[in-house]
Amino acid sequence: MSDVVQVQARAMGDPTRHELFRAIAVATEPVAVAALAEHVGLHHNAVRQQLAKLVDAGLVIERTAAASGRGRPPLVYEVDPTADSRWGVAGPYERLALWLSEIVRTGDTPLEVGRRVGRRQRLGSAEPGGGVEVLAQQMARHGFDPTVRRRGSRTEIVLGTCPFATTALADPDTVCQLHLGIAQGIAEDLDDLVVDALEPKDPRRAHCVLRCSIEPEG
Repeated sequence: MSDVVQVQARAMGDPTRHELFRAIAVATEPVAVAALAEHVGLHHNAVRQQLAKLVDAGLVIERTAAASGRGRPPLVYEVDPTADSRWGVAGPYERLALWLSEIVRTGDTPLEVGRRVGRRQRLGSAEPGGGVEVLAQQMARHGFDPTVRRRGSRTEIVLGTCPFATTALADPDTVCQLHLGIAQGIAEDLDDLVVDALEPKDPRRAHCVLRCSIEPEG
């Protein structure tokens, strides 16, 4: 058993941490500490300590939620995209199988199915000028390891990892169109951002580029 699996197994061996992980895994959006504390019936500080162990084990990701009013935005938690199906979470190839099945079942193009996937993943409208960061966060949830790069008037998101590299080698057109559709579906909810194109690269080396346009406010 690899070192990573051993670390994750120890983290999941505690009943409270296991329950917290499952609550995060089944949620449709990142979960705040308050909701998790209510779910397991523990004090917020105790829940934070348990969540820190899940983060250290590479099972969940901690990030700051978007500002929604006065006060400091809360920390929220979601499953790390590298956590695979051994812990009861759909791995990347399981998700891909579902999307490919949808293409076959509906007769829709990979781009259309990808857009539907992206729409289901949206978190809501961003602050003006912040859409590209929201898109990058959402692509990270799918396992793309994105980096935002600004070059003059152009904005790009470099996808540092291809979570479907093996399939992309065999059928790059289908997989890349799914990727582009996912990004465009997410961006539909972002008033200031349009995803124009995806520049594909060798999936074994990744670093495909999403080319984006920042729309002026109004």
